[in-house]
Amino acid sequence: MDVKTPKSIAGMSLGGGRKENFFFCLLEFFEEKDRWFLTTLKQVRDEDKLDSDAAITHWVDNYQLKQIIVDFPLTKPTCESCDLNCPGTESCHHPVVRGVRSEIDELMAEDRRLQLENPKRYEQQRNYDDEVHFSKNILDKETTEHILSKSFKRRLKKGFIPYWNRPVDFWIWKKYYDQILGTFNLSYDSYGNVSIMLMNRFHYLLRHFPADLSLYESNTYVTLLELFRSKVISKKHLIELDDLNIAPLARIQVAKEIEKKLNLFIYEKDLELIAKNPKAFDSFLLAIAGKQLIQNKVEKISDFGEKNPPKFVVPLFS
Repeated sequence: MDVKTPKSIAGMSLGGGRKENFFFCLLEFFEEKDRWFLTTLKQVRDEDKLDSDAAITHWVDNYQLKQIIVDFPLTKPTCESCDLNCPGTESCHHPVVRGVRSEIDELMAEDRRLQLENPKRYEQQRNYDDEVHFSKNILDKETTEHILSKSFKRRLKKGFIPYWNRPVDFWIWKKYYDQILGTFNLSYDSYGNVSIMLMNRFHYLLRHFPADLSLYESNTYVTLLELFRSKVISKKHLIELDDLNIAPLARIQVAKEIEKKLNLFIYEKDLELIAKNPKAFDSFLLAIAGKQLIQNKVEKISDFGEKNPPKFVVPLFS
């Protein structure tokens, strides 16, 4: 039988220190079976006689990868590439920064307008919104107005810092800030957990990857929320993932739901790795986001006129 070359995508979670035990997760689509398979879930330390950096590049070469999804910021804040005469952050006149700040001002102005027009209804509606919704479809026309949650308003009041924040960060705040905070007790910040050492390491790896390798960025929390919004997993799964005592079982349950509903096959040995190792689970979720990218099931993200559009992948599952 003539076996066609499968499509493939890999996920690799890069967070952690220099000695972190990284996992690679490779998904491949086999046309003769019309199904995706998790064909490889490897820990870096499993590579004999290679340090972790060499193991990563060896793995990319060995599997002839063309696309990888990582959880590392691939684009930089606007200041990094700006050659304008700098007046300071508060007076920044870069068109990209001005575009983001203009949208923030519009959100805040509309929120103030709604508060002044009907203070009682405003407080009732904001309290309702503060309960955190996960479904895109339950908001009616009235609640799509920009009544900002208290937490999101605090985030916006801190402002957009051009040497620290990226336009894609603001886009993610608008769409996921309350949900990530309410579900995982985290505030999204693309560079908040990135150390200088990790940045140096990643830039080193870039120099050793093949020239034809395409890198994309995603986020495991965003992927989990989209899985929930599309009813692939339940709110119970999200809550249990945050409970250290039952998180291993929750990771298995999430993987099995993805397997069942997204035309994927996972071997038992890989399910065990996903259960035992949060990093393996993260890399698996990144690969799932990549699978949706290959199938063109991703959200379009505003670029605010950037020269290099964001390479951030927001997967859609419905």
